Amino acid sequence: MAISTLARDGAALPAVGDPLHAETILHSHERCAALGLSRIERPDHAALIRSDLAIARERNLRLHLHAAPVMELLLEQTMATQSMVVLTDAQGTVLHSVGHDAFLQRASKVALAPGANWSESSKGTNAIGTALVDELPTVVHAGEHYMHANGFLTCSAAPIFDPRGNMLGVLDVSGDHQSYHMHTMGLVKMSARMIENHWLSDDFRHALRLHFHSRPEFIGTLMEGIVAVGRDGKLLGANRGALDQLAMSGAALRMNTIASLFSVTVGAVIDHFRSPMAPPMAMVLPNGQRLHMRAVFNWPTWHALGSVTIDAAGDEVEAALNPGPAGDGGFFAAAAGARTATGASPAMSGLRYLQTGDAQMEAVITKVRRVLNRDISVLVLGETGTGKELLARAIHHDSERSRYPFVAVNCASIPENLIEAELFGYEDGAFTGARRKGSPGKILQANGGTLFLDEIGDMPLSLQARLLRVLQERQVTPLGSAKSVPVDVAVVSATHRALRDMIGSHTFREDLYYRLNGLVVRLPPLRERSDLMTIVRKILRAETNGRPLELEPEVVTLLQGYHWPGNIRQLTNVLRTAAVMAGGEMMITRSHLSDDFLEDAQRDLPAASPAMPAMPAAAAAPPTPATDPAASAATLEEMELRTIQRAVDEAGGNISVASRRLGISRNTIYRKLRWKV
Repeated sequence: MAISTLARDGAALPAVGDPLHAETILHSHERCAALGLSRIERPDHAALIRSDLAIARERNLRLHLHAAPVMELLLEQTMATQSMVVLTDAQGTVLHSVGHDAFLQRASKVALAPGANWSESSKGTNAIGTALVDELPTVVHAGEHYMHANGFLTCSAAPIFDPRGNMLGVLDVSGDHQSYHMHTMGLVKMSARMIENHWLSDDFRHALRLHFHSRPEFIGTLMEGIVAVGRDGKLLGANRGALDQLAMSGAALRMNTIASLFSVTVGAVIDHFRSPMAPPMAMVLPNGQRLHMRAVFNWPTWHALGSVTIDAAGDEVEAALNPGPAGDGGFFAAAAGARTATGASPAMSGLRYLQTGDAQMEAVITKVRRVLNRDISVLVLGETGTGKELLARAIHHDSERSRYPFVAVNCASIPENLIEAELFGYEDGAFTGARRKGSPGKILQANGGTLFLDEIGDMPLSLQARLLRVLQERQVTPLGSAKSVPVDVAVVSATHRALRDMIGSHTFREDLYYRLNGLVVRLPPLRERSDLMTIVRKILRAETNGRPLELEPEVVTLLQGYHWPGNIRQLTNVLRTAAVMAGGEMMITRSHLSDDFLEDAQRDLPAASPAMPAMPAAAAAPPTPATDPAASAATLEEMELRTIQRAVDEAGGNISVASRRLGISRNTIYRKLRWKV
């Protein structure tokens, strides 16, 4: 039978003239005929009884959890009112479906519903069953279905594999054949890849993961390849993008090591990504193909690797292999692990790396640990640059949600007219300039993980009610859509503002405040902390790839005597510049410090300090925190405004100079001074 005769009702075939597609359908029809299936008799619509369906869902619970949010997004992207998204197990049993009510009812008449089996042996040629047989993405259109009863459908299905190449199930979009769109198959394949990538990250969350592509701009997209590497350098698994780029099967890949395939060692990867600012690493395959790679590192315990060592004082050594975006004081945000001088290997903890000897920080971390995994929101207060996002990332890292996304939203940096779309997402055409096919929004991107709302005090009052509704109902409705999507996120928020005062002035909702402040912690400014030199040591170690770098006595005095209005962010910028200026020298001297910092620091010193012997940053004594009674009584916002105003005055009104001295952006200064007015 010629495949061209299979189309009915004048519906156009997908992939017109594609001989491979025609061959796929023909072979499937031949299999169905060999099974003795009838094209004209009513097919068997018997579904699993409720208890058996429950067992099937229980057996595939992990697949369902990974797929459910992706299915919701896929349905939104199809934009067809006569369609549905279907998830089956590896035997073709429908586990879950979402779609438009009218079409779900229509599809149920041919048993396209949870509990029904859509393998070829049960339903003949169809995208789900044929994809299971061929283990390839498959489109079956209208009359290409073996059974005439299914001829009103066009189905696009893609198999889902685990990192070892085992079939997990099938993701399918089925709709009325008259509304078929050629791009649907691409969306289904991308969604299947998304599920596979989530599965890989979950399977190998405690392994070294290499994210690579021949073009560095594709790292972090669905086009990237991901390979999991064991502590011994053996390759444990890979996503489909990796297998496609490497042109090998999963079994062949697992016969290799990181050295044999990528011509690099685990130690070399760790050494390269010590610095949070490290660029992608270049790799060369045995066939000469060049790739660019970034590494994600999340081993629960530390093992001696490469040239990572313990310093003479027995202090911890970090390797920042998974840096997030440059954030609030993110100088050692992704420490890979540590080993003590005794050789013990304590479990890595994001919060543990914030314990640098300061009593105030110790109290904060103790409180936070008590509410981990208790579904209690955390509100972090503190001046700009004190490390609020760093704490949020540490909370996420130590929580049970760590294998899911951490999504940060700075409510102050997004224009007011766009923040609603950024948070809640939007449909195609929801507003002028909207991205085609819409956007899921930050809240949905964080589904299963942690949503960090930075500078929550700057959120427009008009959006606060909508955010409250999302947090209470655990559902989000994108702009331009009438459909709500379930969402599960842990919420950490942060601000430098006095929210209680804002409630009194009716600029912040009281009900939202009480929804966010399950636990309120306050991060001390750097000038009040007793661990300055410990932080200095950590920053320098990250910036110099672990190379010992001492501080001249005068530099130590300047650092300890300075008031640090920009807090840890400013300290990081000062030390980064000094480390670069020092080049290959073994000591940072006054000449390596920037002129504007020297002017401010010299002004802060009450008198010339006596000379001290040279000492490494690791051994310098911490300063004694000074307490200003007036400042202690003032709000965080008032203190910050005074600091900014002082910096602007000292710079003669030059905002650019003030921003460099404070280590914050010009826009931040303008915005905060506007609030003062």
